[in-house]
Amino acid sequence: MAALVYLGDAVSAAGWRLAGATVQCPATGEEAAALDAACQQAALVLVSAAVAAGIASPVLRDALSAPQPLVLLVPDLRGQAAVPDLAARLLAQLGLEP
Repeated sequence: MAALVYLGDAVSAAGWRLAGATVQCPATGEEAAALDAACQQAALVLVSAAVAAGIASPVLRDALSAPQPLVLLVPDLRGQAAVPDLAARLLAQLGLEP
Protein backbone atom coordinates (compact mmCIF):
# COMPACT_ATOMS: atom_id res chain seq x y z
CA MET A 1 0.00 0.00 0.00
CA ALA A 2 1.34 3.40 -0.98
CA ALA A 3 1.54 6.00 1.75
CA LEU A 4 0.76 8.92 -0.55
CA VAL A 5 -0.78 9.25 -4.01
CA TYR A 6 -0.91 12.54 -5.91
CA LEU A 7 -3.39 13.09 -8.75
CA GLY A 8 -2.58 16.09 -10.89
CA ASP A 9 -0.60 17.62 -13.73
CA ALA A 10 2.74 16.19 -14.85
CA VAL A 11 4.86 19.12 -13.66
CA SER A 12 3.50 19.03 -10.12
CA ALA A 13 3.61 15.24 -10.19
CA ALA A 14 7.37 15.38 -10.78
CA GLY A 15 7.83 17.30 -7.55
CA TRP A 16 5.56 14.98 -5.59
CA ARG A 17 7.42 11.98 -7.03
CA LEU A 18 10.68 13.43 -5.67
CA ALA A 19 8.98 13.66 -2.28
CA GLY A 20 8.21 9.94 -2.41
CA ALA A 21 4.62 9.99 -3.63
CA THR A 22 3.09 7.66 -6.15
CA VAL A 23 1.74 9.96 -8.86
CA GLN A 24 -0.93 9.72 -11.52
CA CYS A 25 -1.81 12.19 -14.25
CA PRO A 26 -5.33 11.17 -15.28
CA ALA A 27 -6.57 12.06 -18.74
CA THR A 28 -9.76 14.05 -19.17
CA GLY A 29 -12.70 11.83 -18.32
CA GLU A 30 -10.62 9.43 -16.23
CA GLU A 31 -10.39 11.54 -13.08
CA ALA A 32 -13.05 9.67 -11.07
CA ALA A 33 -11.54 6.27 -11.90
CA ALA A 34 -8.09 7.54 -10.90
CA LEU A 35 -9.47 8.82 -7.60
CA ASP A 36 -11.14 5.49 -6.90
CA ALA A 37 -7.93 3.58 -7.68
CA ALA A 38 -5.87 5.95 -5.51
CA CYS A 39 -8.27 5.54 -2.59
CA GLN A 40 -7.84 1.77 -2.82
CA GLN A 41 -4.05 1.93 -2.56
CA ALA A 42 -3.08 4.87 -0.34
CA ALA A 43 -3.46 6.22 3.17
CA LEU A 44 -3.32 9.82 1.86
CA VAL A 45 -4.57 11.03 -1.52
CA LEU A 46 -3.80 14.54 -2.74
CA VAL A 47 -5.99 15.74 -5.61
CA SER A 48 -5.16 18.88 -7.56
CA ALA A 49 -7.99 21.36 -8.02
CA ALA A 50 -7.85 20.81 -11.80
CA VAL A 51 -8.38 17.05 -11.43
CA ALA A 52 -11.09 17.63 -8.83
CA ALA A 53 -12.95 19.82 -11.33
CA GLY A 54 -13.32 16.76 -13.57
CA ILE A 55 -14.91 14.61 -10.84
CA ALA A 56 -18.66 14.66 -10.23
CA SER A 57 -19.54 16.56 -7.05
CA PRO A 58 -21.18 13.62 -5.21
CA VAL A 59 -18.20 11.34 -5.92
CA LEU A 60 -15.70 13.96 -4.77
CA ARG A 61 -17.77 14.85 -1.71
CA ASP A 62 -17.95 11.17 -0.68
CA ALA A 63 -14.18 10.79 -1.06
CA LEU A 64 -13.45 13.96 0.92
CA SER A 65 -15.77 12.97 3.75
CA ALA A 66 -14.71 9.32 4.01
CA PRO A 67 -12.73 8.49 7.16
CA GLN A 68 -10.17 6.42 5.23
CA PRO A 69 -8.13 7.33 3.26
CA LEU A 70 -7.59 10.99 3.93
CA VAL A 71 -8.32 12.87 0.67
CA LEU A 72 -7.23 16.49 0.37
CA LEU A 73 -7.52 19.08 -2.39
CA VAL A 74 -4.36 21.00 -3.28
CA PRO A 75 -4.01 24.08 -5.49
CA ASP A 76 -3.57 23.68 -9.22
CA LEU A 77 -0.09 24.66 -10.43
CA ARG A 78 -1.44 26.85 -13.22
CA GLY A 79 -4.20 28.34 -11.07
CA GLN A 80 -6.89 27.40 -13.59
CA ALA A 81 -9.08 25.74 -10.96
CA ALA A 82 -9.51 27.22 -7.52
CA VAL A 83 -9.52 25.17 -4.34
CA PRO A 84 -12.82 25.69 -2.50
CA ASP A 85 -12.62 28.16 0.38
CA LEU A 86 -13.77 25.90 3.22
CA ALA A 87 -13.55 28.62 5.84
CA ALA A 88 -15.92 30.87 3.89
CA ARG A 89 -18.29 27.95 3.32
CA LEU A 90 -18.38 27.08 7.03
CA LEU A 91 -18.94 30.70 7.99
CA ALA A 92 -21.82 30.91 5.52
CA GLN A 93 -23.39 27.72 6.87
CA LEU A 94 -23.17 29.11 10.39
CA GLY A 95 -24.70 32.41 9.28
CA LEU A 96 -21.55 34.34 10.08
CA GLU A 97 -20.54 35.52 6.63
CA PRO A 98 -19.28 39.12 6.53
